[in-house]
Amino acid sequence: MTSNSFNAAAGIIDEKKYFHLLVEKLRQIVVRPVKLMEVCGTHTMAIGKAGMRGVLPPEVELISGPGCPVCVTADSDIDAFMRLAKDERVILATYGDMVRVPGTEGSLAELKAQGADVRVVYSALEALDFARTEGDKEVVFLGIGFETTAPATAHAIKTAKAENLSNFSIYNLHKTVPEALRVLLEDETTTIDGFILPGHVSVIIGETPYAFIAEEYGIAGAIAGFEPPEIMAAIVKLVKDINAETPVISNLYRKAVRPEGNVVAQNLLREIFTPADADWRGLGVIPGSGLALSKNYEQFDAAQKLGIEKIQVKLHPGCRCGEILKGIIKPRQCPLFAKRCTPENPVGPCMVSSEGTCAAYFLYHGGDGHVG
Repeated sequence: MTSNSFNAAAGIIDEKKYFHLLVEKLRQIVVRPVKLMEVCGTHTMAIGKAGMRGVLPPEVELISGPGCPVCVTADSDIDAFMRLAKDERVILATYGDMVRVPGTEGSLAELKAQGADVRVVYSALEALDFARTEGDKEVVFLGIGFETTAPATAHAIKTAKAENLSNFSIYNLHKTVPEALRVLLEDETTTIDGFILPGHVSVIIGETPYAFIAEEYGIAGAIAGFEPPEIMAAIVKLVKDINAETPVISNLYRKAVRPEGNVVAQNLLREIFTPADADWRGLGVIPGSGLALSKNYEQFDAAQKLGIEKIQVKLHPGCRCGEILKGIIKPRQCPLFAKRCTPENPVGPCMVSSEGTCAAYFLYHGGDGHVG
């Protein structure tokens, strides 16, 4: 897609015109209130930036889900890698979003200012380079992310083993999305009529892992790209399926997502990782939603290697990030939002990450504006 055109079924037409045609179509077909959850944090940011909530008919409500990997990181894990950063034997390598996430005793940015060796990287392979050149220190990479980033971490681990690098390890916080969606559907406090499913994750896992949403729960889902017309097309499709009471999982991002997903990446994940329980902020411990290192690669587990144990910590009073991640409340309903908690002085991770719901609402007023 170019900046000025959109490849619609009818041919190449103006993107904004196509978007507004979809909005008009939505207004024509909506017959009852529906609540749709955009799972992906990138979708949340795109919706906010484009002002999409402001052009939706009042019957259609968008709620944000647990699709921000930084946001769903549990406080106990944050404090654990903070202890790693304090270890003078360790170089801690991490993606930029994690540096400002507050734990109970500050953030990695604050530790770095105090002398801790915390380094921002753009890939796990950059962390591997540190291990090659600084053999006197243990290089620990924070393995954050869903199925999208896990293959890159897996590749780094496999490379480290092939090169016999003994000073490289990961603090593994990788999680998988489908299991979290099942927990949301089982939760009596949540109301979801349809899912806008994550495009990037789906590139890796394909369509099949979402089948249970429609088959077992009777809920529609649509895999969507990230441009406003792509997201709006997913909303229209979901409303059509809800109206017809024929829930299916639709792939509206076929230019990037194959039905079977990326088989090479899937095989790599199966080689390096094994399913494990994982602790999600707001959702609790979800069985089988984590990716633990398999037996052949467990020597690269930083928690085991350096004896780091998770300790349950007391959540920050007033922060309602967990409820926001479940779609129970909107950011403005948190008493700290835009008061004590801002992007410059975040209290919870939902305000820190570039994919965080609170950050999106703060930057773009919740997406209540208008497109073009």
